[in-house]
Amino acid sequence: MVEKYSIRTDLALEQKERFESDNVEVQGVILTEDYDEEREIRTTTVKIETEKGAKVMGKPVGTYITVEAPNMAVPDEDYHREISQELASIMRGMLPKKQGDYQALVVGLGNRQVTPDALGPYVVDNLNITRHIIREYGKYAMGEEHVESVSAIVPGVMGQTGMETVEVIRGVVAETKPDFIIAVDALAARNSRRLNRTIQIADTGINPGSGVGNHRNGITKDTVGIPVIAIGVPTVVDAATIVNDTMENLIQALENSEALKGVGLVMQGYSAGEKYELVKELIAPHLNGMFVTPKDIDETVKRISYTISEALNILFSEKKEKMGQAK
Repeated sequence: MVEKYSIRTDLALEQKERFESDNVEVQGVILTEDYDEEREIRTTTVKIETEKGAKVMGKPVGTYITVEAPNMAVPDEDYHREISQELASIMRGMLPKKQGDYQALVVGLGNRQVTPDALGPYVVDNLNITRHIIREYGKYAMGEEHVESVSAIVPGVMGQTGMETVEVIRGVVAETKPDFIIAVDALAARNSRRLNRTIQIADTGINPGSGVGNHRNGITKDTVGIPVIAIGVPTVVDAATIVNDTMENLIQALENSEALKGVGLVMQGYSAGEKYELVKELIAPHLNGMFVTPKDIDETVKRISYTISEALNILFSEKKEKMGQAK
């Protein structure tokens, strides 16, 4: 039953929810949840602790933290600042432990020419890059005693460069020798309500294009040699998901209809996986590979990319802020 169907999603939270909806308990996977009522921010942590759990979930062993904020799509600068601070706090706990200053490499994955996939490049656009200044003038040129060296790259996609993204990153890592990578990418979601309202942070690295079925070589500690923290925002859902959500609403409507109650009861007996497979069979073949994104994606992606870049800027300037407070 568990292996019968595959939902297109990059979110570990949605994979866990899928099994819960089918009343399947996944061994070796722990889920904890925290809700900030005042700010309406829900933080869910999915820890995959065993290889068996990883195989069932279809994701590597590690920690996946999902921040959900329904108002993330709203242009409220104060609210986005709060989300940035929350993200910085989460990432701080994932950074590898090191004495003294560290060197960070931020990788903006995706295609700048395709708006739903432009999140990574947009984040890099708004980053405070410091590596070149430190190398040229020394860290004291920044006017601070502790300065983190931040460099960034937008490697493009294979269709533009002819190279696997991981090949480009390996070359950069070999030359610049950063302590860790923070990779930012657009994701695919199972639930359309999570589009542009959810941010996932994982300490397992990332597989570019996996959510839309375009598998590329992973960017992980195994493939690049240093820890990789992945930040992703779902910007697309596939057509089958939208039809499936519509069918769920139809079933609820049928259950409330006296004349068609029997039909609703029959459909209610289907598991989530069986419903999804039925939908894939019913929709037109040319819709099966289609991915959909909201109509306001242009401004939304730019807004969320700024929120993430601000989180990174807060993270990288944390020591400097502390030094300023101490003085």
